[in-house]
Amino acid sequence: MVTADRPLELAVTSGEPAGVGPELTIQALAQLDTQNELTDVRCHVLGDADLLAQRAGAVGLQAEWADMLAGGRVVMTHHALAVPAAPGHLDARNGPYVLALLDDAIDGALHGRYDALVTAPLQKSTINDAGVPFTGHTEYLAQRTGVAKVVMMLAGGGLRVALATTHLPLARVPAALERGDLLATLRIIDADLGRYFSKRRPRILVTGLNPHAGEHGYLGREEIDVIAPALADARAEGIDAMGPYPADTLFQPHYLADADCVLAMYHDQGLPVLKYASFGRGVNITLGLPIIRTSVDHGTALDLAGSGRADCGSLIEALRTANQMARTARRIEPAA
Repeated sequence: MVTADRPLELAVTSGEPAGVGPELTIQALAQLDTQNELTDVRCHVLGDADLLAQRAGAVGLQAEWADMLAGGRVVMTHHALAVPAAPGHLDARNGPYVLALLDDAIDGALHGRYDALVTAPLQKSTINDAGVPFTGHTEYLAQRTGVAKVVMMLAGGGLRVALATTHLPLARVPAALERGDLLATLRIIDADLGRYFSKRRPRILVTGLNPHAGEHGYLGREEIDVIAPALADARAEGIDAMGPYPADTLFQPHYLADADCVLAMYHDQGLPVLKYASFGRGVNITLGLPIIRTSVDHGTALDLAGSGRADCGSLIEALRTANQMARTARRIEPAA
């Protein structure tokens, strides 16, 4: 629990060791430190200490990294790699290491050691190749925290876009849309935008699934049979959810001017628009968890690892967003 008499404690998992996560972590923290944004925040970096030191040298921030550690603004929480990691070269033997970072951060957040969790990108294939079934951060966080339902929301470029379904093949999306599940999604968005973003009774605009939102049933009935009834259920509970709107016309300024969030039906319906508006500065936020979690809007960029050419802007925004969400929750939650 955040209290006024101590700094915020943010856990930062450094992600896939062969990717850009370790160096982006160092670069993002160094920029925030230069801008005096770590004065009342303590960042706990979870990863292999030697790897982080090596990447700090590779990107020319060895002195800055050492200074942040010595000053206590950054705390290194060491987890040893299974085998040395070379930039750009995946090794399945380090898959359990990546999960150990995440597990440590989740447990720390659940037990109050960390006020929020920020994750650098990981490589799903490395974890699966290590023999651990893994579909993504979002699903793993839900499983580890014992939550039946979470919502992926990306923010950036003046937009917030949440998803009704996440990492599903497109052919499975229609069957995955259920009235009760959509209502549960809307409840989570409504509650967490209030809790973490001070949006009391947020206005949520909801897309249809089919072209032209089904064209009154001629292009599909999901809007009539599933989406519209779920929206009626939500409005009956006091949730300001409107739609379903055609996705090809919804993302226009005059529609979005009064919106706090758009709920899209599937991954590639809503996220291309948001990433076009904000790529490199977007933030992935998991709603519905008992902890705060933010992440970057990109992957491991193996081709850039160790080069210093990767852009740390998204991780900077993820850190800032986690910081702000924790502070908002502190203002809203009653004192213990």
